[in-house]
Amino acid sequence: MSEAPNDRPEPAAQRAYRMLERMIVTLELAPGTVVTEGLLVERAGLGRTPVREAIQRLAWEGLLEVRPRSGIAVAPLNASDWSRVIEARRGVELVLARSAATTLPPDGGSAFRKAATAIQSAVMTRDAAGFLDADKSLDEAMAAATDNQFAVRVAAPLQTHSRRFWYRYRRDLGLPESAERHVHVIRAILNRDPISAELEMDRLMMMLAADARRAAGGCG
Repeated sequence: MSEAPNDRPEPAAQRAYRMLERMIVTLELAPGTVVTEGLLVERAGLGRTPVREAIQRLAWEGLLEVRPRSGIAVAPLNASDWSRVIEARRGVELVLARSAATTLPPDGGSAFRKAATAIQSAVMTRDAAGFLDADKSLDEAMAAATDNQFAVRVAAPLQTHSRRFWYRYRRDLGLPESAERHVHVIRAILNRDPISAELEMDRLMMMLAADARRAAGGCG
């Protein structure tokens, strides 16, 4: 019997990307620091080739800067930039939410329900990093459900940048509210209600925009 697609091992380059992305988002790789390729290979525990591919992808997304003969710089984190990220992200997220609710197949709700459960569990345990893992799972579920892969490609790096800002400026105060807004989006998608999905996503984006303004004002 052939192996089901979802059971196939994740490619090494994708695993390297996930590991390094998480380190950047959770500030384990601190903003503005300079590291070496060898250090990232060691931290990821994978081969040099997949890690190099992951570095190239993260550099394209603006999270790393490869400096020939000088190392690899982790992107700085300036509070004033968060609003710019949300401004760029808002429209495409509405497209994704509306599309996911419209095109979700009859058996396509499992990933959304798992994301909702993980989000609620993270709130109960006050696990901000776990919440961001669940948030990424939600983004991936919407990417799989939508019929607009152009929107997916635009949204993905903005989602990662936004998670990083949120973890830096709002993780101690914003977890319950953020979780609630995400769950509302999930429910609307599971109900296959594109109008409500778009509305709930817009409310989520407006909340994040307010978070970004507080961070820029020194109150986050």
